[in-house]
Amino acid sequence: MPTIPLPERSLHRFGLAALIGAAGVLCFAPFGLFWLAPIIWGSFFALLLRAESPRHGLLTGLSFGLGFFLCGVSWVYVSLSVFGGMPWWLAGPAAFLFCTVMALFPMLAGWAFKRWQPGNLVQQALFFAALIAGLDWIKGWIFTGFPWLTVGYSQAAPSPLTGFAPLLGVHGLSLLVALSGALLLRWRVGLPVLLALAAAGFGLQQIRWTQAVGEPVSVALIQGNIPQEMKFRPEAFVRTLNLYRDLIEANPAELTLLPETALPVFIDQVPGDYIDALKALAQRQQGDLVLGTLTGDGTAYFNSAVSVGNSPLQVYSKSHLVPFGELIPPGFAWFMAYANIPMSSFTRGPETQLPLAVAGQKVAINICYEDVFGEEIIRALPAAGILANLSNTAWFGRSLAQPQHLQIAQMRAAETGRPMLRATNTGMTAILNADGRVQAVLEPFTTGVLIGEVHAYEGLTPYVRFGNWLSLGLMAVFGLISQMGTRRHKD
Repeated sequence: MPTIPLPERSLHRFGLAALIGAAGVLCFAPFGLFWLAPIIWGSFFALLLRAESPRHGLLTGLSFGLGFFLCGVSWVYVSLSVFGGMPWWLAGPAAFLFCTVMALFPMLAGWAFKRWQPGNLVQQALFFAALIAGLDWIKGWIFTGFPWLTVGYSQAAPSPLTGFAPLLGVHGLSLLVALSGALLLRWRVGLPVLLALAAAGFGLQQIRWTQAVGEPVSVALIQGNIPQEMKFRPEAFVRTLNLYRDLIEANPAELTLLPETALPVFIDQVPGDYIDALKALAQRQQGDLVLGTLTGDGTAYFNSAVSVGNSPLQVYSKSHLVPFGELIPPGFAWFMAYANIPMSSFTRGPETQLPLAVAGQKVAINICYEDVFGEEIIRALPAAGILANLSNTAWFGRSLAQPQHLQIAQMRAAETGRPMLRATNTGMTAILNADGRVQAVLEPFTTGVLIGEVHAYEGLTPYVRFGNWLSLGLMAVFGLISQMGTRRHKD
């Protein structure tokens, strides 16, 4: 069948979709224009309404997705080329291909919307919202998942919609953003809905789903700021050990956290007297220290967090590994041969692990990328009263990755009603309150220690009880209502 050329107005529309997608990045950290999100996704909805066919809807969605992800996760190139050592001629196409794969999700949303487009605006808005949120959810688990830039993350505190996080989780927020944005096309309907959702979200923020228990614990979060290019060099190892020991000694606390792979060797390769010194520094406060390091038995090795101090030694090993960074997918060994990524073939830790009993608290550890998976974080609840993330985002340089990751952690705190401690190598080291607000944060790319106090929390939010089932149920209801009496569109 011969290819039918696209009208010039369609090409302009695809370009506009790409620009709108690129502007969508402004809704997320560090820009934080959360109020812009309904306008962005409402504009995407308006373009889909004007698409002539499912094929045009597909191309509109692809254009939107490319603009969105090429601008929003451009740091993938930085990690592959600048710090991974991959030649630019391979890192560039690899990063573009990755963003294209991510753009397939809005592309599918565009095609499906036109293929099963309902007849009236309210049904269209319901269907659009279900597609956007549903495909974001699928993106979060298929092929191990990449939930970065899920629409709902734009509504982390201080957005009033954060109040829905303990109830519906991030995917529920995606649903509300897309629905309110689509309804804005008829502003006399959409504006009251948006204002009602904001008011409801503010009201939900007044509900205390969880409660602080016991006395606060003093914490010291260490940010070593070790350059990535120096982190695994043998000549820098002694300097790294001395830096962390000096920072710990100068900043005593009941609970001290060091970043992911702060000691970039197997724990049994660290001099015994050094570990003894760290243990003694923790014990002077009757507390504990948790540090990122490597563990293994010679046949398998793990990205782990190890505790030393007043409590018995405990280990948490990372379970959700990053493809290409920590896990080589089958058939991609040739690709990794072009990159210089140390320790890129870890073994998965157990799926379910007990919280660490440290400093008189139960602390649920997660390492780097793991905190982007909300349903995995809640496995440690309700036992854990505090969440803690150890990260090394030096791989991504001075890019959007660090503030975006902090925003994701804010959502985890809000969903679970637990404070989150973040100890990172280069940023952003932070203490997050149980409502998802930032209590304190260190300046990124500086060497320092964040000192503070946190309470453990007990109790269960609806999200902890039910995970994503409530938001998935709403997506299904939206989808069913939208298709009542729908007409079919064919290419």
